[in-house]
Amino acid sequence: MQIPTQTDHRIRLKVCGDSDPIRSLRGRQNEARRGIGDMAELDPNVHQPARLRILMLLSGVDSADFTFLLTALALTKGNLSSHMSRLEAANYVEIANTFEGKMLNTSYSLTSLGRSRPAEYWRAVDEIRRSAPGR
Repeated sequence: MQIPTQTDHRIRLKVCGDSDPIRSLRGRQNEARRGIGDMAELDPNVHQPARLRILMLLSGVDSADFTFLLTALALTKGNLSSHMSRLEAANYVEIANTFEGKMLNTSYSLTSLGRSRPAEYWRAVDEIRRSAPGR
């Protein structure tokens, strides 16, 4: 297997029609970075994959208990608890603790803010996709 050298890379770019292949490559890299910069504007409380899954699951129900979420999301107890605490701190979920007999039952429901955030997140992602270079 032959490893391409920098010279090979420049030749390939010239074949593609670039007059100054290095400048052209740098320009494309800068365009890509500008597109990635938009990703920084996404809400980190929603963008994190496990929290996005939690919000999507809770958006389809009035409330869900800890055991159901644990099973449905295949997270560890500590991981789920940590994510729920983060979402509660952001005011995206409400936590209700009740007793069923002598057993504590923790259930979660979305706040109005928590119900609106996933839709805003998907709109922002779609906007990033539309503004991506080469589209």
